[in-house]
Amino acid sequence: MKHLPRILVVEDEPSIAELIAVNLRHGGFEPVVAHDSVAAQRELDAVLPDAILLDWMLPGQSGIALARHWRKQARTKNIPILMLTARSDEMEKVAGLDAGADDYITKPFSTQEMLARIRAVLRRRAPESVNDSVTIGALILDAATYRITFRAQELKLGPTEFKLLHYLMKHAERVHSRGTLLDKVWGDHVFIEERTVDVHVKRLREALGAAGVMIETVRGAGYRLTATASTSSVPGPTLKAPSGT
Repeated sequence: MKHLPRILVVEDEPSIAELIAVNLRHGGFEPVVAHDSVAAQRELDAVLPDAILLDWMLPGQSGIALARHWRKQARTKNIPILMLTARSDEMEKVAGLDAGADDYITKPFSTQEMLARIRAVLRRRAPESVNDSVTIGALILDAATYRITFRAQELKLGPTEFKLLHYLMKHAERVHSRGTLLDKVWGDHVFIEERTVDVHVKRLREALGAAGVMIETVRGAGYRLTATASTSSVPGPTLKAPSGT
């Protein structure tokens, strides 16, 4: 039997939750509904979903607090989270992204928009089907094994941050606009705003730790990954051929 992507819907309004669930079923997904944080955690403990639709306003623990909590847990840190919010203010959206959400859907929303956003985050979750290894100084990314190391220490990155780093390393020393990064990393970015790039770059820098200085902000232009940001510890870029060739 074909596996249907399992979507956890965390929404306290029963009528909205049921409408979302019906549309998810018609769209080829398997919805699981939870009406509060306790029920949502119980569902997560039982079976991990492929993605989470998380309402901002919930009784008890808020959606923002839940997103932050799940991002800190090893078992749930890489599950794509889409915030459902009635707030259209940009700062509120950024707050959701900063809390760990991968995207947001502003109520009221169309069924097609919701399904497209879910498909987009699921596509980004899967690593690129390439087997190359890229080395920039002490930073090494191996796409075949989905591993990143810096000074022989393994780093843990989420799927979007992995794809972003991979692209920046493959095109080191070049300045990339936010629009270019959206196109190359996110792909179909019709629903994604450019500010999303800033949030994921910030998240990537934090995950890279000491290597985060290699990602430079070029004011008014975009971002660049460079080996010259810390020349004392990060030598110049080289491209290593895939193993076995």
